[in-house]
Amino acid sequence: MKKIFGIIGLIFTINSVQAAEKEIIKSTITEVTVYAQGAQVYRKANYTIKPGVTEVIIDGICPTIDPNSLQVKASGNVILIDSKYSLYYPKPEESKLDAIPLKIRRDIDFLQDSLLNLSFDIQDIQDEIDVLNAAKNILANNGAVRGQGKVNDSINLLKQTVDYYSAKMIEINKKLLALNRRKVDKNEKKRKMNERLNKLQNYQENANLNPVETGPSHRITITLSSKEAVTGKFSISYLVSEAGWTPLYDIRSEVLTGKINLSYKAQVYQNTGMDWNDVRLNISTNNPYQNKTKPTIHPWYIDYNVYRQDSYKNNLNNANFDGRATPSAMMNKEGLKTDDLEDEMSVSNNYNAQTANQFVEVIQHMISAEFKIDLPYTIKSDNEPNMVLVKNVDLDATFKYYSIPKVDKSVYLVAQLSKLDDLQLVPAKANIFFDGSYIGETYIDPTLMEDTLTLSLGRDPNIVIKRTLLKKECKEKIVGNEIEKTFAYNIEVKNMKSTNIEIIIQDQIPVTQNAEIIITTINNDKAKYNDKTGLLEWSFNLKTKETKNIGFSYKIKYNKDLNLPL
Repeated sequence: MKKIFGIIGLIFTINSVQAAEKEIIKSTITEVTVYAQGAQVYRKANYTIKPGVTEVIIDGICPTIDPNSLQVKASGNVILIDSKYSLYYPKPEESKLDAIPLKIRRDIDFLQDSLLNLSFDIQDIQDEIDVLNAAKNILANNGAVRGQGKVNDSINLLKQTVDYYSAKMIEINKKLLALNRRKVDKNEKKRKMNERLNKLQNYQENANLNPVETGPSHRITITLSSKEAVTGKFSISYLVSEAGWTPLYDIRSEVLTGKINLSYKAQVYQNTGMDWNDVRLNISTNNPYQNKTKPTIHPWYIDYNVYRQDSYKNNLNNANFDGRATPSAMMNKEGLKTDDLEDEMSVSNNYNAQTANQFVEVIQHMISAEFKIDLPYTIKSDNEPNMVLVKNVDLDATFKYYSIPKVDKSVYLVAQLSKLDDLQLVPAKANIFFDGSYIGETYIDPTLMEDTLTLSLGRDPNIVIKRTLLKKECKEKIVGNEIEKTFAYNIEVKNMKSTNIEIIIQDQIPVTQNAEIIITTINNDKAKYNDKTGLLEWSFNLKTKETKNIGFSYKIKYNKDLNLPL
């Protein structure tokens, strides 16, 4: 019995939905969360419905919507039955020819017919002109007229020829003149008629009398049920593609203050087909299009290849010298999916850094961060980047100078920053400004840093460094079957700045994994030495105008019959 009542209720509901009233309402975009790829659009709308079942239609939705992401919430004493996305193809407007005055329609028809007849008349005149011109050419090129043949032998023949030529040419020229006059009159009449026809046709077009073809409309249909008249609000959200942002940093530093100013920005772009006018922007490091399924691992089976009898000869081609085929291992391994975690970043227009900071709130999620920017932005649907400032902070920095004279005979200023986890940085390019001057670009990759972020701020020409091979101390001698070579280097560094500096110099001693090659360090001048990598590192303070020399030496012993590149 319950099943029967249930079926009856379902049929009643279906019939009610089919007979539902339709209401078309407007909505506005109030907020957008921009991801590195895609964006979440939030819309608001007001509705008023009558008792019963009503279909509320919201038109003008982004064409790049992902229908699976549609979410609808409604306020008021209503039941939200269904919500769906659809394409609506409107019927083209019919032509309203009856609205054209009868005189104008007759004039257009008459002019079109007259222009057609005029075209035939002009063509007829042109044909006569072409025939007469051809006759003139034949007459002018006749042998008798040109003095060829036996005409010159008889005065009478010459006289008759000249008289005939004169009379005929005058007759032809008169006919051509008359025809050209008629042609000019006809063309002038045709021009005036075309001008009049264009004016009438423009009148027709400006009056919107032609059929209007419109494209499909993207809309959301929300089905509501209510026992009484209700007024409420809709909250709608959905994901769209063709939008996103790219990160960018500006780094401004001053050695005297010991501070680094970091502007955390993002370039927001969108080409969704709808402008975002005066909306609240949220910048999220989440990526909804990224794989969210953890990888799995499957059994890894290995075995020897099974050789068939008919492939025995082929195996012999790859056999060892004793005729035995070499077995090869066959591996069949399932591919593993990797879920690379990408961070996304934030977006910025030109606002004063100190003021804009007050309007940004960082919300930490379990796997992402979101920056809520409490300022209205307008982002046009033109795929052009729009700068949005997310954060502007002053960071404590330690400035040091680094040099690897073996690789580059320059000294670089480096700033070391720590405690950057709260900034939620993502890998991106950074523009560097040092003491008010643009230095160039660097790259910030927080995924590679540990506790400290090291930024290279460029070369300093006021610190001179020189690396010299000391040939007098370099020796080579043969001991039995081995060669023993000694190398010695001197590094000279001079501080020409007006301030004291802290500098780190790096060099290296070769390392080997061959037990027959013996490398011995003779002198490293108190350097910090890593015996696994061979890295030498000196760290010291250098006063203004001071020059310091450091040196190191080592020897290598190896088989004299083998070539060892050094």
